[in-house]
Amino acid sequence: MLVMKFGGSSVADAARIRHVAEIVRNRLNRKPVVVLSAMGDTTDHLIEAAEKAMSEGPVSVETSLEKISATHLFALQKLGLSKMFTPELRELLSELASLLSGISLIKELTAKTRDYLVSFGERLSVRVAARYFSAIGINARAVDSWDAGFISDSNFTRAELLPESWEAIPRALLPLVEGGVVPVVTGFIAKDANGVITTLGRGGSDLSATMIASACKAEEAQVWKDVDGILTADPRIVPNARLVRAVTYEEASELAFFGSQVLHPRAMQPCGKTCTPVIVKNSYHPEVEGSVISPTLPPGSQTVRAITTRSNVTLVDIVSSRMVGQYGFLAEVFSTFAEHKISVDMVATSEVSVSLTLDTEYDIAAVKRDLSRIAHVEVKTNKAIVTIIGLVNRSSVILESAFGVCSSLGVQTQMVSQGASKVNISFIVDGDEAGTVVRGLHKKFFEG
Repeated sequence: MLVMKFGGSSVADAARIRHVAEIVRNRLNRKPVVVLSAMGDTTDHLIEAAEKAMSEGPVSVETSLEKISATHLFALQKLGLSKMFTPELRELLSELASLLSGISLIKELTAKTRDYLVSFGERLSVRVAARYFSAIGINARAVDSWDAGFISDSNFTRAELLPESWEAIPRALLPLVEGGVVPVVTGFIAKDANGVITTLGRGGSDLSATMIASACKAEEAQVWKDVDGILTADPRIVPNARLVRAVTYEEASELAFFGSQVLHPRAMQPCGKTCTPVIVKNSYHPEVEGSVISPTLPPGSQTVRAITTRSNVTLVDIVSSRMVGQYGFLAEVFSTFAEHKISVDMVATSEVSVSLTLDTEYDIAAVKRDLSRIAHVEVKTNKAIVTIIGLVNRSSVILESAFGVCSSLGVQTQMVSQGASKVNISFIVDGDEAGTVVRGLHKKFFEG
């Protein structure tokens, strides 16, 4: 069995859906399950429709609905299918119209309602795709994720799947697969125990695919993107970045956390439990081998796997002689961040100081005021994290080379940290220096 996930850009229009159908048809002998995101910008259009409904009232609903309907109707027409919506699609659009009308009347969009709203993108997408698959001879069936066994908690906009899903998913999907049906499943969405629609948050569609693959003990999960796979660096920074053939789950998670947009760390969790490989492939160039994410690396793997960077980082230096020999000081520091609901990324400590990084989106003025009662606090903005993903047993060699590159470029590193996963070495530089450093490191480690 094979699980194939296609993102929004891969099913953005009729031409892309036709292309995806050929990819699926060429793999029918592997018993595929297909997971789809919403078509193109449909999710954005749904949010826009809700905002207009709140600001402009019922008068905007019909116009917004026409815009969303047109995307899917035009795709159906270009695919050579009926010019009329099927009863199933008409029913969904009618349901969406009722929801938008309700939003226009109460002038409110709660997290619960938002999840219900954006779910229409995936629900429409799988029905359009499944209809075309069937028209070209693929025995396909559109399946909403809750009918595929996805059960979540009620944490709207960022729900987590419940343990019951591990048994419910194979119970729902395996009979279809064994019966020769290609299930076309909605990614990103689920229902809680009360039957209320939820969304799985960042990386939710990829998580849907890897959860199906792991729960059903599939041979592999394929995540089809608009890139060839995981690259040695961001091609916007390093135009000659190369394809990384293989990384471990831990390395892929670190790459995602520190700036790579290929896969979210959450998506790796189910496959990490069952050692199910994840293949990242390009739906625009299906002949490219792609990148394999698995528990271990093949023999002879390169010391450094990839280099990534994350911008808009704030560096906070906290210095106090009270730290010396005192228990509870760090607990007080981090509890202050917790009180203000601020997530900390990198951390480095010494005998009298602790340095840490945060996303710039946080307003830390109040945190600085609270911490200033126990320590001297200095906040530095416009920083960037540069991360090297590689073999921990060669960390001394990696650090020597990295600092040599920074020295030759005249760049001062301002903080260094090696993660507990033992696969990453990260350091802080000024934001406007990050691109230069990444290019220098890439030249050192990948270009001889």
